[in-house]
Amino acid sequence: MKKLTEIVGWYGVVAIVGSYTLISFGLVSAQSLPYQLINLSGALAIMFEAYKKRDVQPVVLNIIWALIAVVAILRLILA
Repeated sequence: MKKLTEIVGWYGVVAIVGSYTLISFGLVSAQSLPYQLINLSGALAIMFEAYKKRDVQPVVLNIIWALIAVVAILRLILA
């Protein structure tokens, strides 16, 4: 289980850095569903790993990050 938790955490890092790279180079729009889904999945993955390690700061940061992504996704879907 420890190895799986680590893999999930690394996925989260790659997802968030990857999505930031995509938006920084103009390859996706901040208002696109794929961008927001990548951000959400990355935040949830980092949150999971940080929770398992009892590391509160990344958990709180990624709760906020995930909530922002969820609101953005809902706005995209309901628009």
